[in-house]
Amino acid sequence: MRIVLVGPPGAGKGTQAAYLAKNLAIPHISTGDLFRANISQGTPLGREAKSYMDAGNLVPDSVTIAMAEDRMEQPDAANGFLLDGFPRNLGQAKALDEYLKDQSLKLDAVLDLEVPEDEVVKRIAGRRICRNDSSHVFHAEYNKPETAGVCDVCGGELYQRDDDREETVRKRLEVYHTETEPIIDYYKAQGLVVDIPAMGKVDEVTTRAMAALPARDA
Repeated sequence: MRIVLVGPPGAGKGTQAAYLAKNLAIPHISTGDLFRANISQGTPLGREAKSYMDAGNLVPDSVTIAMAEDRMEQPDAANGFLLDGFPRNLGQAKALDEYLKDQSLKLDAVLDLEVPEDEVVKRIAGRRICRNDSSHVFHAEYNKPETAGVCDVCGGELYQRDDDREETVRKRLEVYHTETEPIIDYYKAQGLVVDIPAMGKVDEVTTRAMAALPARDA
């Protein structure tokens, strides 16, 4: 099964992608992981991407597309994959279609995780990270530490990342609306989009997504 996962920042794409990929026995292909892997391994694409990043420039779509295509050609993706963070814009979506067409393949579904914008802001802006260990994550409302501002695990200071501040989150949402939302209409025209309400517990959202997939295959 070949799936694209879309949704605004804070919709839980990374979490859902990991669960869905495991349930479907297909690799979770994340744009962030692709960049980190290529850069850390010093691949030609990684070096090219790093040169743009070091100069403070955006990495061109051509580099991102090449990384994604290379990853989709790996043996573990022969029976399918779940794309998370790619395609990010209309140009990338069209390039993905061309790539799949050349391989005599096609997407099975595009899962659109739906979360109200105010909830997205609340989820991200409420996040607090431990300065000692960034894997220790709390939330001002949903996962409060026992002592305000103090990590329950190691006693470190909890802080709000600049990327998580409300004004930054709203700017990220503007970018999502401008660049990424158009791919939803693009895929809707192909009859591929499945709307998944992404409110509630993680396992509830996963169950909804898994239940929706057979309907696309019927």
